[in-house]
Amino acid sequence: MSTLLSGLRAAALLALLALPAAAHHSVAGQFDVTRSVKFSGTVSRVDWINPHTYIYVDVTDAEGKVTVWKLESLPVAMMRKAGLSRQDIQGDGKPVEVIANPARNGTAGLGYIVNLRYADGRNFQFGRDPSDKSAATE
Repeated sequence: MSTLLSGLRAAALLALLALPAAAHHSVAGQFDVTRSVKFSGTVSRVDWINPHTYIYVDVTDAEGKVTVWKLESLPVAMMRKAGLSRQDIQGDGKPVEVIANPARNGTAGLGYIVNLRYADGRNFQFGRDPSDKSAATE
């Protein structure tokens, strides 16, 4: 009986230790890094949290319908190390042009942010745009 309990405890401990590894993912595992989508909108919210920052962009189509894009980005520590703050990303409600890798599973409005370009000229590059052939490595 005690051998059975010890075995169950060990299995439970291993399962708990495996959770963080299972919860994390690679960018290429969740997003199609071979494709990019481009759109314009307004940053409506920034979740300045770990393990990844999320940037929400409201995109209005020709009929006035708003679609909210949820864009995953870098961890907070990497953003800070690059000199960025939540306020830098928020953009004060001004228009922003976005390049993002779409979700691999086709989920609409979900992507990994590659580039943010604000009307005032600020440009934040978070990854490589696969459609930019000039950035290809030799």
